[in-house]
Amino acid sequence: MSKAQETVLEIDLKALEHNFEYLKSKLQKDTKFLAVVKAFAYGSDANEIANYLQDLGVDYFAVAYINEGVALRNAGITKPILVLHPLAVNFKTLIEYCLEPSIYNAKILQEFISVASHEKQVEYPIHIKFNTGLNRLGFWHNDIDFIQNTLSQTKTIKVESIFSHLAASEDLNEKAFTLNQIKTFKIITEKLTKAIGYKPLLHICNTSGILNYPEAHLNMVRSGIGLYGFGNSEKENKNLKPIASLKTIISQIHTIEKGESVGYNRAYIGDSIQKTATLPIGHADGIGRIYGNEKGFVTINGQQAPIIGNVCMDMIMVNITNIDCEEGDEVIIFDANSTAETLAETANTISYELITSISQRVKRIFLQ
Repeated sequence: MSKAQETVLEIDLKALEHNFEYLKSKLQKDTKFLAVVKAFAYGSDANEIANYLQDLGVDYFAVAYINEGVALRNAGITKPILVLHPLAVNFKTLIEYCLEPSIYNAKILQEFISVASHEKQVEYPIHIKFNTGLNRLGFWHNDIDFIQNTLSQTKTIKVESIFSHLAASEDLNEKAFTLNQIKTFKIITEKLTKAIGYKPLLHICNTSGILNYPEAHLNMVRSGIGLYGFGNSEKENKNLKPIASLKTIISQIHTIEKGESVGYNRAYIGDSIQKTATLPIGHADGIGRIYGNEKGFVTINGQQAPIIGNVCMDMIMVNITNIDCEEGDEVIIFDANSTAETLAETANTISYELITSISQRVKRIFLQ
């Protein structure tokens, strides 16, 4: 692994493979695996990640929006792609690219049937989403009769899966709530499958559901954050490998006198003679202003250097007073040792937000 000479995001594909195999080892042999690659594969690179996972044998992919699915098709993905939050304006494109919509309310169901009928589709695969407690998207349990009645009046669509989303599967203090979600989902699916007369795929488990609720794996599971190396608990983080390392370099070193300021709005005032380093990465690259003013830190030659002053669009400044370093030296923003989760916690946020914020202008390097 070479030293960074510019700002780069290194993606370790072998770590991705490790995470996939670890999560898959938790499943029964015939349980399908859906890989969630929305949001540019959680900030890495959806096309590269999806193609690698397709070669490893993933059964299904999921994205948030239709344009993400189109990009995957154009990149050579042939496996089924579930669109989790499709919007009706793009339904024709969805059908054109053989994407599969999550149908989450009556309006979307009726609009999709209308478009699919116009496009002369027969038994086009759809996924019915139920709300069991997250209260975000999804039909209610009392919509089953409406769904069955609507389906019985058309040959245009066919239910490929029925699914829901756990709200707190990583929090064992909420185990009773999660178990109730699982119970509710099983009641719903039993009633709906009986009504429609066939058995679609059933899935409710996300990454933490895979790890904490094996009784709810059913015949498919979904994993997003786990594939990228985070298990939502200290215990499971040890079993997974973060796939991304964000690195940059020192562009310039300054010495400031006591009372001198650093950066916009003079947000940092030195209380002594200090050395600072300027790095070519900023909030336009995904390092938000929340990490400024000594909340966040970077690692230089094995030592933590706090971010001082306000994060700029293209630069951050760090305090290197007690660090032996030079201009051009490599700087670690996060990697497998000093993780994105650790950095995110300094600003009271989560790894998901940090890693999905990494701008696409940051160069990606793929390690085999």
